[in-house]
Amino acid sequence: MNFTLSMPDLGLHTIGTGLIYFGLRELPSQLQLIHFLYVCMEPMEGEKKLATIYNVVAVIRGLEEPDRYVLMGNHRDAWTYGAVDPNSGTATLLDIARRYALLMRKGWNPRRTIIFCSWDAEEFGMIGSTEWVEQNLVNIGAKAVAYLNVDCAVQGPGFFAGATPQLDNLILEVTKKVQDQDSEVVATIYEKWKTMNGNNIQRLSGVDSDFAPFLQHAGVPSVDIYYGRDFPVYHTAFDSFNWMINNADPFFWRHVAVAGVWGLLGLHLADDPVLPFDYLSYAKQLQEYKDAYSRVLDGNISLTPLAASIQEFTSAAKQANEETKKLMEQEFTNDLLALKIRALNDGLMLAERGFLDTDGIKGREWFKHLIYGPRSNYESGLEFFPGISDAMAESKNMSQKDGHAAIKHEIWRVARAIQRAAAALKGELV
Repeated sequence: MNFTLSMPDLGLHTIGTGLIYFGLRELPSQLQLIHFLYVCMEPMEGEKKLATIYNVVAVIRGLEEPDRYVLMGNHRDAWTYGAVDPNSGTATLLDIARRYALLMRKGWNPRRTIIFCSWDAEEFGMIGSTEWVEQNLVNIGAKAVAYLNVDCAVQGPGFFAGATPQLDNLILEVTKKVQDQDSEVVATIYEKWKTMNGNNIQRLSGVDSDFAPFLQHAGVPSVDIYYGRDFPVYHTAFDSFNWMINNADPFFWRHVAVAGVWGLLGLHLADDPVLPFDYLSYAKQLQEYKDAYSRVLDGNISLTPLAASIQEFTSAAKQANEETKKLMEQEFTNDLLALKIRALNDGLMLAERGFLDTDGIKGREWFKHLIYGPRSNYESGLEFFPGISDAMAESKNMSQKDGHAAIKHEIWRVARAIQRAAAALKGELV
């Protein structure tokens, strides 16, 4: 598509030691997109010092399974005023806490423990959440059901979600229950979202918010939701209350919508007798990933180990779904049924941990998740199986024999991880 770039007189705006220049892209459809360029006027210098950071954590203790944790988090620190990043998320988290408190006054208590997390020092590299996860790694590994993250709750129009695949169906069902205030007619978020991008749920391979340590280091199923994306005043002094009320969410209806989705996700994960995880979605996604690699890899490199492990994982997912259906059809609750539900939930909760590998991703060993994590090879465009993607890039500087061996080794590691996840889902030893 051809377009011309014009720079109307929107002015130069000073931000610290730099200037930001706003312009408009004029497209044939008459759609205009904001274009901005930051120009640094002086060398950027930061003050180096030691400082104390503070995470704030609040707990609603579960009544029946207090040793199972549903975590809901948002970071609290900002570059400047931070109306969008992160205060839109902070306000939403506080509103959910208020709503849950109202339910408790009416006699409600969650089945599982709910933990509200307000992280500090996210803008310095997810320091608050990372240190907390590392310090509590044993308990998180044994007891965390899921982590629900919201960073910038509202940046503009349009609902977006990212998640690990076993949570896809839950997100879709919850969005069918919350009204979308952007629609000209009465419609749910699900309906508006479907027309926008087909209910596409992104994956959490990036290291761009506080879900990263939970998923990529500790193997906790995770969600990240928000309204709008790529807002032009990101990390500038223009990210203010005025920007919010004039551009992002004048009536704060989108904030209410995010609170509805986030709060309902938390309620389902905390209260449903059987955890609402569907690993068939995960199995389907893994199969798609394997097929994507089969199209780009040398024909001499076999993906048979990966195919076999995915088939095993699919079988375990079907078995878990059948067990869920059977247990939920029971009309009476007794100790034996409670133990069976507990065993099933343990498998559903721990399966994600199976994707972790103690050696981590080569060159970035802190990142343990072999399905989703940061990669160094961006040329392939493959945002999954980062170890395989990186080995493909590195093989270009090796002999064919060594290159193929490196790729096959990473394929074997991913296959073993999927086998571990399948075993955890079934509650069996490998």
